[in-house]
Amino acid sequence: MTDTTEPIIKPAKLAHIVLRTADKQRLIDWWTTVFGMELQHDAGMLAFLTYDDEHHRLAVVEMPAMHENKRTSVGLEHVAFTYDTFDDLMATYERLKAQGITPVAPINHGMTLSLYYADPDGNQVELQIDTATVDEANAFMHSDVFAANPIGVVFDPDDLVARRKAGESVESLVSYIPKS
Repeated sequence: MTDTTEPIIKPAKLAHIVLRTADKQRLIDWWTTVFGMELQHDAGMLAFLTYDDEHHRLAVVEMPAMHENKRTSVGLEHVAFTYDTFDDLMATYERLKAQGITPVAPINHGMTLSLYYADPDGNQVELQIDTATVDEANAFMHSDVFAANPIGVVFDPDDLVARRKAGESVESLVSYIPKS
């Protein structure tokens, strides 16, 4: 238990994630396709990748005896990455869809618009944009609307892309309307 009399020093940032796999190259291919990651170093059973100025954002450890991820045991649910704009998120959606990579769940959470994907091992990755300011998001999470539906509503990404290309505003496209 933490001594509550001392202030908790919080980390400055999330540095990287590490995935275990039986097929390292298959994961490297998927993560480089989705995020434009570059291979920093391949040490045989361990590879390091990044998409920005961090030395590595992802490491992939190959363990050939690994079993398929059935998502029926405890563990990490997903990792989320935030894009700067709605148009960036939807352009990424279109690029990935053209390569046969489609979301397993597109969900408007009210404070984020999110596309959930699964890598070849079943690890889920959320690509999102914030649709509210920090204060608005915090207020929304304390609202009766959020309490009634803390997951959000499913949306059709193709519909949003078409509506945006037709000139509809981002504010209208990300508007959260819970199902009754």
